[in-house]
Amino acid sequence: MTRAKGPVTVPVDTDVDDFLAAVPDDRRRADARRLRAILQDATGEPPVMWGTSIVGFGSHRGPTGDFFLVGFSPRKQHLVLYLAGDYAERHAAALARLGPHRTAKACLYLTRLDAVDESVLRELVDASVQERRGADGGRPAGA
Repeated sequence: MTRAKGPVTVPVDTDVDDFLAAVPDDRRRADARRLRAILQDATGEPPVMWGTSIVGFGSHRGPTGDFFLVGFSPRKQHLVLYLAGDYAERHAAALARLGPHRTAKACLYLTRLDAVDESVLRELVDASVQERRGADGGRPAGA
């Protein structure tokens, strides 16, 4: 049996506030709430749970279907931001100014939000949103 290709992570009805309130670590929970505000401001979109652990904002049509513009997950070891693919190469100068972080494909890993330059983080998020909105001609998901 062949599995159909398509997005594994899809929007779900889980309440974002309930999800963030359940983050066990006080600092990680506070960072997640601050990051939610940053991403909501950057996208102008409300937060929506995508799967069981990702808070996504907006949507766009990707190669495998609809996906969020930007998102994050407050994991145990890191805050993980999901940005437009291969952003690390295109935005190396901004990443050099960001502060302590790690990257992998479309993920940006931060240990603490207060350890990075928030204006540089916003610059990276804004660029990712613009890239994703430009990639599908600004069409909303499902259009």
